[in-house]
Amino acid sequence: MSEDLEKSAASRAKTSFGFAKVGMDAKQSLVNQVFAKVAPRYDLMNDLMSGGLHRLWKAELLAWLAPPKSAVPYALLDVAGGTGDIAFRFLDSAGKGASAVVCDISAEMIEAGRARANGEGGRLSFVRGNAEALPFADKSFDAYAIAFGMRNLTLIDLGLAEAFRVLKPGGRFLCLEFSSVEMPLLDRLYDAYSFGAIPILGGLVAGDSASYRYLVESIRRFPDQNSFTQLIEDAGFGRVRYRNLTGGIAAIHSAWRL
Repeated sequence: MSEDLEKSAASRAKTSFGFAKVGMDAKQSLVNQVFAKVAPRYDLMNDLMSGGLHRLWKAELLAWLAPPKSAVPYALLDVAGGTGDIAFRFLDSAGKGASAVVCDISAEMIEAGRARANGEGGRLSFVRGNAEALPFADKSFDAYAIAFGMRNLTLIDLGLAEAFRVLKPGGRFLCLEFSSVEMPLLDRLYDAYSFGAIPILGGLVAGDSASYRYLVESIRRFPDQNSFTQLIEDAGFGRVRYRNLTGGIAAIHSAWRL
């Protein structure tokens, strides 16, 4: 297929942007616009929207990762890591040999993360990059983590392939993402809260209800626990497992590059 035909096919292909259908080549720009708007209030809104639960979920991710406490070198790639929440927690819990790279496509989110990074020195760095085309060499990292970023990718399978590529053999993949509620009644309460309260909260606190409406809709478009498990296995990972959090409102998927 010629380059012109490839571009034409890409422009006709559709993907989801929340509940809307947009061109495959348009989604990333739209997602970038969302995070450029929400970056200044991102951490505050996470606390307000989840009632602080996101902190417990991230602590669970780090506990499952169980990074070494020794001085042995151990490198984490925190993808779509923006404000650095996972990376900071990782460095706090790991040994002196640990280092972390936060990679995010949003310049505004990276700037918000750098503003929090005083005192980390050479153990933490920020790189602007696309999760679907990571700017790192093959087999560079001992662990790959992505928290609440996988659902914003245009091509999830490409993001998973990139995760596999940059991990060393024996490396660990962890994804924390909103998922499918598996408790009766909680699912209806969660829907009512998500579509009713969160956009209003986004408007009041961040001055942007539309971006938070997209974020809620994007959760409903993300594969459920078993479907996402299959996608991870299709990317070549082994020992794929998941843990539900708060009845399935979120889930952590764990896998290994064997």
